[in-house]
Amino acid sequence: MKAYSYQCRDCEGMEACPASLVAETEAELWQLIGHHAAIAHGEAASDWDDATTQYLETLIKPVTV
Repeated sequence: MKAYSYQCRDCEGMEACPASLVAETEAELWQLIGHHAAIAHGEAASDWDDATTQYLETLIKPVTV
């Protein structure tokens, strides 16, 4: 089964964050990333500009589960 993963520590400036997220779809993963950003880092995904979103997109990796 194909899935998608995001490791917060891969994001510049977040190296100490242990969060590791996996979801079946990219859309679901984006929701999880947004929730994580809000809860753990006090960031609202709605405040991210296009450059930030594009950067985060490069950190999403397809995985096989």
